[in-house]
Amino acid sequence: VKHVRYRTLEMPSRVELYWPHTQNPSRTMSLALRTTQEPRALADTIQREVMAIDPEQPAYAVRTLEEILATSMARRRLSMLLLAVFSTVALLLAGVGICGVVAHSVSQRNHEIGIRRALGADTWQVLELVLGHSLKMVLAGVVVGLAGTVVVTRLLSRLLFGIKSSDGTTIVSAGTTLLVVAVVASYLPARRATKVDPMVVLRYE
Repeated sequence: VKHVRYRTLEMPSRVELYWPHTQNPSRTMSLALRTTQEPRALADTIQREVMAIDPEQPAYAVRTLEEILATSMARRRLSMLLLAVFSTVALLLAGVGICGVVAHSVSQRNHEIGIRRALGADTWQVLELVLGHSLKMVLAGVVVGLAGTVVVTRLLSRLLFGIKSSDGTTIVSAGTTLLVVAVVASYLPARRATKVDPMVVLRYE
């Protein structure tokens, strides 16, 4: 028959063959049933049919394939859920940190921004100035982070199924998500910078 992942999804598939029970007797057997109906609705019927064939042969542990798969994946699903929660918290903290750093940078450059506004810089030019500066720092961090990701994912490869440790789509998606968060976090203080009144700033200076 076709190759089968017999124990876990992580184990590589192997050659599989079936032989009569009389050639290799076992104390337990598994009965697999494919149906177009609701599987749980057939549990009692299956047990009655088995007892009709052999009243001394109990049918137990009746489960759907989805339940078996969910049980085998439960520990990994919990690990992935915890990683997702911690990653979300880390992403939010990164966004707050970027917003704070950019806001501090804007406050330090109020005089420069006021002069630029007095010389005719419009809103888009101020936005470009602030966002460009913050995105340069973020891009540098993303490059370093992606390099570290390649190393870390090798350690997490045992928790992954169907995803390679160097999966390009996942890495690009993570980098893009961080860039989007950085842009949103940088936009708020950048927008505040566009409202700097050059007359007030220059008079204060």
